[in-house]
Amino acid sequence: MDPVIHLEHISKVYQMGTVQIHALRDVSLDILPNQYVAIMGSSGSGKSTLMNILGCLDSPSGGSYHLSGNDVSNMKDKELARIRNQEIGFVFQTFNLMPRSTALDNVALPLVYAGYSQKARRNKAKEVLESVGLGNRYNHKPNELSGGQRQRVAIARALVNHPSIILADEPTGNLDSTTSYEIMSLFDELHRQGNTIIVVTHEEDIANYAQSIVRLKDGNVESIEENTERTIVSS
Repeated sequence: MDPVIHLEHISKVYQMGTVQIHALRDVSLDILPNQYVAIMGSSGSGKSTLMNILGCLDSPSGGSYHLSGNDVSNMKDKELARIRNQEIGFVFQTFNLMPRSTALDNVALPLVYAGYSQKARRNKAKEVLESVGLGNRYNHKPNELSGGQRQRVAIARALVNHPSIILADEPTGNLDSTTSYEIMSLFDELHRQGNTIIVVTHEEDIANYAQSIVRLKDGNVESIEENTERTIVSS
């Protein structure tokens, strides 16, 4: 099986005045279709930089990155935006919802860029909101929803284009333990349905839902562990 993500000798260097910051150093990594991976590391380990490169939000300084067979290492911004919209669904710790828009309009937003008609956008957004348990919250704005419901809206938005990869950055960071469990249960269900899941986290209990744990330290891959005792939510 060919990997959906293939990183080879990836480096990332930032120039801060006269000082060079090596955020990533020679990172090589393969992620297979329908794999569930956690990326862990302390502050300054490079995990945020790696997430930005995986999500085509930033380009590496060196090395190559193939996403679904496409070399995205040196793509221009317009090409990267197209790949992002087609291949990757993002879920952020802070939800990143538009505060004045309804749940339905927030979820439908990626479909605007994909060129769907208004009717098609609304139908697809309703379908995905129902799939995450928010069929009765179409017309609620973010401030009318709980933290867990807002994250479900964010997950629905990530799913609406049927991306090959769900990339989640600290998805439970602003949630209590009960709601965190509900959100991780939803990720587990998405994984069972065939999605590739990548969760960036500093929390061991969240990483433990994944099949593999990639640990970063000082911009290097310190270890890649198969998680033989992973937390599995009963279906």
